[in-house]
Order: sequence, then structure tokens, then C-alpha cells
Amino acid sequence: MALKLLKRQPAEQLAADALREAILTGAMKPGERLTEIELSEQFGVSRGTVRIALHQLSSDGLVVLTPYTGWSVIDFGPHDLWEIYTLRGSLESVAARLATEQLDAEGAARLEKAGEELFAAAARPANTAEIKRKDFALHRCIVELSRNGRLVNHYRMVEQQVRMFISATYRTDSPRIVIEHHRPIVEAILRRKPKLAARLCEHHCTSEGELVLRKMSEMELLK
Repeated sequence: MALKLLKRQPAEQLAADALREAILTGAMKPGERLTEIELSEQFGVSRGTVRIALHQLSSDGLVVLTPYTGWSVIDFGPHDLWEIYTLRGSLESVAARLATEQLDAEGAARLEKAGEELFAAAARPANTAEIKRKDFALHRCIVELSRNGRLVNHYRMVEQQVRMFISATYRTDSPRIVIEHHRPIVEAILRRKPKLAARLCEHHCTSEGELVLRKMSEMELLK
């Protein structure tokens, strides 16, 4: 049996991956302070290694460095959320249309698999982290099936914030919403209906974004 070589990752990459996972799963909350000393002690690495990891996450748009305050997990305001879901809706609706037009047997099988994995995860609502990962994986699959390299590159520039947005929009009824929103998108692409697929994708992104904004406004009124 042929075995692949095991690749050792640099410590700063391991630290960045661990922090990214904590942020995207909600273990680290928006606005939470991050100190290099505490993180270096937890990871058992130098402060320099942690600093490199934090700068990497900063380029992903997940953490921010504020002068005289330090590092913190990014905290989206209403305008930030509006920018994310409108941009996401535009990119993904175009991707869905193109994916439908470019779809071949291999792409169809890949899309079906991504959809089935998401729906199976949604059937196990206790595992919210898995649902969020499969949710984003399906959306990224659709983007990649567009076969538009520039679109894929633009999506990669914001995909970490999109993942954070997906995590932020998760609710107790999300497993049901996941199936209701995503199954029609998958079916529209598989049935080669580009306009319908694009419309469904944009509606999904916009409706979820507007719901979060409404909840944010209600919370502000209660303060």
C-alpha cells in the first residue's frame, strides 16, 4: 500500500488554524480580546509565532488590531453585515447561474455529494459545528463549479467572513431552514435551470442577512 508523506506544518500555521476554527465555530465571540501572551501560553509557542498567526487572520478579515488596545475578534456592525450579505448574494447568484450552465456529470456528482452531506448533517441538529461546515462547503462547491477563476478568487477574499456570517445566522430552527433553503438550490442547478438557481441563491443570502439585521435592531432598541 502506498502511503503519502506526512507534512509538518509551521507552528504559526497551526496556531492560525486553531484560532480560525475557534472563531468560525463561535468558541471565540465577536469583539473578544486576544492577547499574545495568553495565546502563546495556551499554544506553547512564542509570542512571535502568535503574532504571525494573528496577522494571517487579520488578512482573512477575522481579527483586527486596534492601536493602544490590541487584538480582538472582528465584531460586525449593521453596515458590515449588509456589505457581507449583499456581496455574498451577488457572487453566489452569478456562481449558481454559471454552475448550472457549465455543469457536467462530474460536477453534478460533486454537487449532489455536497448537498447530501449537508442534509445528513442537518438531520443531526445537535452537531451544529458540522452543519455550519457542510453549509459553507456546499456554497463553496457551487462557486467552484462556476469555472470562473476570477469569481472564485474574489470569493476567496471574503470566504472567511462568509463562514463567520453563516455561523452568526445559525438559530435553533436552522437545521430545518438549511434543508428548505438549500435543497431547491441544488435541485435547480441539477435540473439546469440557471435563472431559478441564481434567484434562489440570492434570496437565501439576502433573507438570512435581513433577518440578522432585524434582530440586531431589536436588541439595540432593548438596551
